[in-house]
Amino acid sequence: MKIHYNSPVVLTFALISTAVFFLNQATGGTLNTWFTLSPQFNFTSLHGVVTFVSYVLGHANLEHLMGNMTFILLLGPIMEEKYGSKNLLLMIIFTAIATGILNNLFFSTGILGASGIVFMFILLVSFTNNSAGKIPLTFILVLILFVGKEVINSLEADQISQFAHIIGGVFGSIFGFIFPRKPVDEYDAI
Repeated sequence: MKIHYNSPVVLTFALISTAVFFLNQATGGTLNTWFTLSPQFNFTSLHGVVTFVSYVLGHANLEHLMGNMTFILLLGPIMEEKYGSKNLLLMIIFTAIATGILNNLFFSTGILGASGIVFMFILLVSFTNNSAGKIPLTFILVLILFVGKEVINSLEADQISQFAHIIGGVFGSIFGFIFPRKPVDEYDAI
């Protein structure tokens, strides 16, 4: 047996995020400006454009990194197999950019981390065994549980961007309805 790099987008995302975290720690936080989206976005600078996507690779602490990577490595390979590497990469990039734009439009705080991507995966995974023209009950329940919890948590003052979680979940829902997935056999009757 040999080790197989079975989910290139997800594994590369996780490895880069981990490398960024430890390099940032080793350099005393010098990489923070490249992996945090500032609320004072500048469309005319290379730095501003890069951070609109790269902020999802930065993490505030080891707990933040480990929490996000656990979900990404658990759910991501399923999504990559179901939707394909190219589509999943597009979903990640689109979610990062849209979340960044919306965050900067409505809030005066910066943002970093892959939590929006995690919530996109959480909602998207509820569509994996769904067929066209149907709304999976698992999607409705996950939407209520995860997004509902974030709406309630948004009423508390903390350092967590529930907005990014909610936006990630919204885009996961949209992608679940519009992105093609490999056909699924119907369950056999019991």
